[in-house]
Amino acid sequence: QPAGGRAAFRHPVSVQQMEDTEVTEESSFSQEAVSALLKEAVESVLGSATYNHAKVPQWTSNVIEEAMQRLKAQQQPFKYIVTCVIMQKNGAGMHMATSCFWDNSSDGSATLKWDNKTLYCIVTVFGLAI
Repeated sequence: QPAGGRAAFRHPVSVQQMEDTEVTEESSFSQEAVSALLKEAVESVLGSATYNHAKVPQWTSNVIEEAMQRLKAQQQPFKYIVTCVIMQKNGAGMHMATSCFWDNSSDGSATLKWDNKTLYCIVTVFGLAI
């Protein structure tokens, strides 16, 4: 036993177990596929919407719900986090940044910036392999 009274446990890992946990192309996050899915979700909710401050809370919820439904329908082994920002086009600046500590070989993110004449919609998905 190491100092502090804690027992050290070691579990041997067989070669077969290691092969089973290797990341395959099918289980890695596809930024291209998720971006296309996000575009479909945003367009289905916002279409040709004109910016209306009172409708923004419902629009953001609907975009997130639509994106999540489409992600779940893909039946990929991921947990998802979806964010959505809708902003009026009025010349104001906006800066966004994200940072993640994860496994680059399996996890990933995709961000879509969508706009029309009166608004911007920025949706981000983080996919964390299960």
